[in-house]
Amino acid sequence: MNRIDRLQAILTQLQSKRIVKAQEIADRFEISLRTVYRDIRALEEGGVPIGAEAGIGYYLMEGYHLPPVMFSNTEAHALLLGAKLIENMADQSVDTAFQSALYKIKSVLKTNSKDSLEDLDQRIKVVSSTRTAPQTFDSHFLSDIQQALAQHQTLTIEYFSSYNTKLTERTVEPVGLLYYNSDWHMIAYCLLRNDYRDFRVDRIKSLKFSKTFKSRSSDTLQNYLDNLARTEHLEEAVVIFDKEILRYAAPQRYGYGFVSEEDLGNQVRMRFLVGSTMGMAHWLLMYTNAVTIESPFGLKEAVQKLVIELQGHYFAESQPIIANE
Repeated sequence: MNRIDRLQAILTQLQSKRIVKAQEIADRFEISLRTVYRDIRALEEGGVPIGAEAGIGYYLMEGYHLPPVMFSNTEAHALLLGAKLIENMADQSVDTAFQSALYKIKSVLKTNSKDSLEDLDQRIKVVSSTRTAPQTFDSHFLSDIQQALAQHQTLTIEYFSSYNTKLTERTVEPVGLLYYNSDWHMIAYCLLRNDYRDFRVDRIKSLKFSKTFKSRSSDTLQNYLDNLARTEHLEEAVVIFDKEILRYAAPQRYGYGFVSEEDLGNQVRMRFLVGSTMGMAHWLLMYTNAVTIESPFGLKEAVQKLVIELQGHYFAESQPIIANE
């Protein structure tokens, strides 16, 4: 990126929030702090009224307005791709808000960019999962939860608990939102349990805003994740996959604690951090002899146990399985 483009991008970044730290600019453009200071000085000399708070960051002076932001074709295409993902990964409240924002963005595009975007829109599809879970509700609370997070508001929710298949009322202090295993989860401090809990958003039947609360010093999403990693017992598993099944296994591996892989030619050795040995055994069993478990021994035993159970289920005692010599 040349300096003129970088100066314009820095100006846009300054417009994006109230205060921007010099280190944020340096990290984004992979430049030194000295270069950031020179660029800020160049913008000031060009007539841009930039204020500074020592040790905090830079900001645009009140009342200064930039001309409408222009988007390149690449940026517009990236936004379209984001819209396709949001349509399937977020709920109706977020999708509606994003589509509204996208219309505003399209309105400032050049004519050729609009035509390109319209054509591309018909050529990109995201196929949603057909997986269904017991007792889930039409989720439309993501925007409300985001509002509660931003304003530190307590929420009262009706929540379907999978362990006892009952609806319970909970009053919670939201900490953050997580997306994993194809679902959105609200991490919150539950006043009923006096502890942090993981609530799947599509199991929330109703939601009401309550009073504001003061966050605890350790009340951050990253702290929750760090504590979870320390307290949850994870075991390393090493499994060799034949490459012919990778197109099926690769997309699913992230749900089983995938860490790394090593190319072995016709096979791939994968390493996982596993919380549930039996859960992983069920997954590996579907690939039959196209996978080989190197470790741990407990995972091998779990697969063997499942094979014996299958044998007992599908074959009567009078029809034993005869192994090839």
